[in-house]
Amino acid sequence: MTTAVFVAGAHTDVGKTFVACRLITAARTAGLAVEALKPVASGFDARDWADSDPGRLLAALGRAPTGTELDRITPWRFEAPLAPPMAAALEGRRLPLAPIVAHCAHGIAQSSADLVVVEGVGGLMSPLADGATGLDLMLALGLPVLLVGGGYLGAISHTLTALSVMRAHGLMVVCLVVSQDSDSEAPDFAGAVALTAAHAAPTPVLSAPRDSAGDWARAALAGLGLANPS
Repeated sequence: MTTAVFVAGAHTDVGKTFVACRLITAARTAGLAVEALKPVASGFDARDWADSDPGRLLAALGRAPTGTELDRITPWRFEAPLAPPMAAALEGRRLPLAPIVAHCAHGIAQSSADLVVVEGVGGLMSPLADGATGLDLMLALGLPVLLVGGGYLGAISHTLTALSVMRAHGLMVVCLVVSQDSDSEAPDFAGAVALTAAHAAPTPVLSAPRDSAGDWARAALAGLGLANPS
């Protein structure tokens, strides 16, 4: 039976793809079959995309960076580094939500993998499609959520606000992963994680340092009922 999880961000550039890739790697190490979907991506350079979000996800899956694999994992791609509806408009394209929902739902329903990881775009309320936000896609799919928060100054407020909105909409937040910020002037990471956890209870909070071996990812898999964190 396939388990699917939505990796959502409390803000833009908080480490969603980093977390999704580590989760994929931990699952594959545990002997699980994994698929991934990041249906929409902006800021995409078609001439050099190996280090893009879709490229990194494919690398974590152990898949070749081919056009076929790219179309499967991220069918809606836009060049401008803007909110997807704005980037689509610059290319004279529309971006309705319904086909995005259908693509994800079909991919999950047809998958024989143990785990399907669906990664969103930007923050929780970032515009994702015409008249729709990332939250709208999450609600349409109804998947359990792994919420990614950052370690920058102000991140705790963004993270707790996103968590509160998800709870208010009845979404199941499996865990909250705090991803370490690369800025040397960011607040003390351990302290930020502890303070986030104190306010996020009863949602489990996991610490994801940039140099970690991925113990937190194994714990996240355990929260999904897929692996033992030990």
